[in-house]
Amino acid sequence: MSITERLSELGVTLPDAPAPAANYVPFVKTGNTVYVSGQISMGPDGLIIGKLGADMEVEAGAAAAKTCAISLLAQLKAACDGDIDRLVRVVKLVGFVNSTADFTDQPKVINGASDFLVEALGDKGRHARSAVSAASLPLGVAVEIEGIFEIK
Repeated sequence: MSITERLSELGVTLPDAPAPAANYVPFVKTGNTVYVSGQISMGPDGLIIGKLGADMEVEAGAAAAKTCAISLLAQLKAACDGDIDRLVRVVKLVGFVNSTADFTDQPKVINGASDFLVEALGDKGRHARSAVSAASLPLGVAVEIEGIFEIK
């Protein structure tokens, strides 16, 4: 089953790749590696804003992280000239969680992205990962995730 078919089966339609919000590019390709810039939590109704440990629960943070993963795949599809099936594997994610100083469940929040990628991509979605806390994130979003991918 192709990645596009699997995403469709899961009810996920990749949006157009979000445009960068500042002076950077959304992705860089070098050889068979694609580095995708940080994607912020955004759903159909706009930005997903919140601070874990203050006004947002872990489950809502994990849902926000899933939206970041969907945006990462949208950027990857753009990097692959529209053919996401060129993906060989997800190499690494770095997840940033907007949280209070005493919040310690960053991994559970970023699991929202990791679990989705494995569900959507199978073994191609298994990856190395970091999950870290941030005192704040751009525009007050709850989560930002960047990714490294191998393509053919």
